[in-house]
Amino acid sequence: MIRNEVRIIGGEWRSRIIAFPSNADLRPTPDRVRETVFNWLGQDLSGKTCLDLFAGSGAMGFEAASRGAERVIMAESNPEVLKALKTSSRKLGATQVQLAAMDALKFMDSNRERFDVIFVDPPFRLGLVPKLLSLLPLHIAEDGVVYVEGDNFSDPDRNWLVWRKGHAGKVCYQLLKSRKGG
Repeated sequence: MIRNEVRIIGGEWRSRIIAFPSNADLRPTPDRVRETVFNWLGQDLSGKTCLDLFAGSGAMGFEAASRGAERVIMAESNPEVLKALKTSSRKLGATQVQLAAMDALKFMDSNRERFDVIFVDPPFRLGLVPKLLSLLPLHIAEDGVVYVEGDNFSDPDRNWLVWRKGHAGKVCYQLLKSRKGG
């Protein structure tokens, strides 16, 4: 049933494969984009806490864990996708990964933690980035960053500063920093 795969490109699990189900809304972040983003973030995420909203394939969250993140929470509401994430987590021995079986917006409402890195990659068709960006200041640690991926560049509100941005194929991505410093 599971036929789609993506390779972890760096860290402890470099070259390991994670599998995910076919789903129109699942678009794993391409290798080239992940490589760029983790060059921006630094190859070693030791001691960092990360949140992967709309975890999907888990590519960003597992990549962060592979690079030493102390804790990674992956929020995913699709039961079939969640099952694949659990399988991948178990195969990797990813004890620092916690799966949250819920919608990303509900997770944001119910969780009060602050994260060093937040990955935001919702299905493009939902247009959720502006709403999510309005919720994230309560969840970003001082000096934390937010990764945003979409089919075009989001125009963040005045609470955010675009730190870095790039484009690869049909994917536009950027790292944002809070203007308030958390």
